[in-house]
Amino acid sequence: MAKRLLMTYALWAVGGPAGLHHLYLGRDSHALLWMLTLGGGGLGWLWEFWKLPSFVAQANRAQEQRQSSGRGIPPLSLIRFVAQMVVGIYFGLVALISLSFMASFYIVGLPLAVGLGVLLVAAIGNQTSDLKNTLGAAFLTSPIFYGRPIAILPISLAASITAQKHRRYKPSAGSETLSVRLYRLGLAYLAFTGPLVYSALCNTAVALSYVADTLGSVLRWFSFFPLLGRLLESVLLLPFRAWKLLVGDHGISSSYFQEWAKLYEFVHGFQDEKRQLALQAFGLSEGATNEEIHGRYRELVKTWHPDHNRHQMEEAQRHFLEIQAAYEVLRQPRKPRGSWNWE
Repeated sequence: MAKRLLMTYALWAVGGPAGLHHLYLGRDSHALLWMLTLGGGGLGWLWEFWKLPSFVAQANRAQEQRQSSGRGIPPLSLIRFVAQMVVGIYFGLVALISLSFMASFYIVGLPLAVGLGVLLVAAIGNQTSDLKNTLGAAFLTSPIFYGRPIAILPISLAASITAQKHRRYKPSAGSETLSVRLYRLGLAYLAFTGPLVYSALCNTAVALSYVADTLGSVLRWFSFFPLLGRLLESVLLLPFRAWKLLVGDHGISSSYFQEWAKLYEFVHGFQDEKRQLALQAFGLSEGATNEEIHGRYRELVKTWHPDHNRHQMEEAQRHFLEIQAAYEVLRQPRKPRGSWNWE
């Protein structure tokens, strides 16, 4: 059944940020992306106003186009590459907030989330990419930056480059019923939002800490590129600025950056307090070297290991867990305060 441009514009106007027009056109990957990002933060939805005619034309000749162009390679697209990077980072941030409690998060959870974000953009329209190679690049890059939130950036870059290298046209496929497509989209949406909602409702303090810490790591990395850093700050604060405009504030200035600065300083204060408690547990003072921390850790583990304290098993287990938690805090590198530029 031919798709109508007027119907597409109507769905774009009524439910565009939720991807209804893409669902109507059979662009399920694009619809899912819009569902997860609310139309690309609203900017992508507005930009599509001029693209809808081409989307409709592509949908109406999709079968013939896929059959005739399946032998070639799609042209390289800078916009698609940048979108893959951005969405990969976005998926990585969401995973960091909601799944970081996993024991193997930086080896499995983070590269998988970033890789799937990149692949989602790669599958928009009549194109797709190779699943194994793209995820493989993400998993191979992850151990290099193990344990660091900044790992999201190189993982997304490696996966995006690989996805572009292995880009291809989608093969022709039979049509599916709307109920099957909605079922698949619903499962994907729940898989993305479920852990995030749980973390926000049941572990709010930790989620807030990860958000601020990750944003701080990203902006510190961009401190080597001042112009890009300021641009990124503006993008990250765009929802905050939009909210202020909606509630009636006018003349938004750089003073609003202080709201994020307060959050950032709060998180660092919390981290400093955790470090002091960890040092006390180890019987060390501020300024202890990594060698001293590691040596003290080995001594305490040997002393309080449950296998060596069967006569006081419960107390030994409690001390052993405290030692492990303190060591995890102390082995993290110290992060300087005031590294964000808010002026």
